[in-house]
Amino acid sequence: MADEGSPKATRRDGIRERLERKEESLSPYAVRSINSRGRLKEEAPSSLRTAFQRDRDRIIHSKAFRRLSHKTQVFIAPSGDHYMTRLTHTLLVSQIARTISRALNLNEDLTESIALGHDLGHTPFGHTGEEVLNQLLPGGFHHNEQSLRVVDVIEREGQGLNLTWEVRDGILKHSKGLMYPLKHDRAEPETLEGQVCRISDLVAYLDHDINDALRAGIIREDEIPRKVEKLLGSNTSERIDSMVTDIVHASWDAAGLTHSKGKISIRMSPHIKTVVNRLSQFLLERVYSYCSGLEDATRAKGIVKDLFEYYCRYPEKMPPEFVQLADEDVKRGAADYIAGMTDRFAIGLHRELFPAS
Repeated sequence: MADEGSPKATRRDGIRERLERKEESLSPYAVRSINSRGRLKEEAPSSLRTAFQRDRDRIIHSKAFRRLSHKTQVFIAPSGDHYMTRLTHTLLVSQIARTISRALNLNEDLTESIALGHDLGHTPFGHTGEEVLNQLLPGGFHHNEQSLRVVDVIEREGQGLNLTWEVRDGILKHSKGLMYPLKHDRAEPETLEGQVCRISDLVAYLDHDINDALRAGIIREDEIPRKVEKLLGSNTSERIDSMVTDIVHASWDAAGLTHSKGKISIRMSPHIKTVVNRLSQFLLERVYSYCSGLEDATRAKGIVKDLFEYYCRYPEKMPPEFVQLADEDVKRGAADYIAGMTDRFAIGLHRELFPAS
């Protein structure tokens, strides 16, 4: 019999099929690509990639993914080169999530796809832009829901990326709602891989937002709660390693993954979770609230509001794919167009449309 890695075996079995067989060694709680609930529109499988690998590639090649490099994380249009952007944040979440997923023997391809797609719907100017659209759009605006809308409706000139159900579920339910409550009551992702991405998002932004705030001079090292430094560490490497290691051990036992309230879950241990919540509150009070009151944030809010009102009055001025969306709901179409803008594009467009402001 030919060896599985031989050319003869590859031709007979197919590369995708061999990759799917490798997934049989994953944890019994992992999602195998062959067991996916499928796509919105049925399509023939790839000959070289599993369903989740294909989703990852579609996300990376999307326009929305490329624009993340010029979208704000916390600080609006920072002058320094080392502040976090949505793209660098997304890559950090992916790296953390893959580490956790690999350690727990979950499906790393599914984890990576969710992580890379989770913030595609973020507005220009970070949560500041999201806050404005949330107030202006009937029914509200939340970036997790917009991320799903991007991959389902907006990308490929309105055709969408046609991702698998598991990736779409993870994207929709990735957010813990730090800034304001979500319409979906902060529902947990259905898959453990989605839960891994959700908690990895928290780990990533807690650490890099500390670094950006220190870099900007908003906080000092000696102001960070002592218990945080004692249990998590005093630098990026220590903090991330402490949280990731705790997540892996808290989610793992001799049988595989621990049970929480009768169901499998990805979680932190109680004492680390307490410290993480303290750090979240510290950042909310000392960094996020402070940044929302800065002149740049006030200007950003005005830009988003002006653009929204302008395109609600003149929807025909938007690109064709958004005109079509505006035909169905003008405010929804305007929000879709604005949410996809980068910070610098929104600033330049506003200057062009409102030269006197």
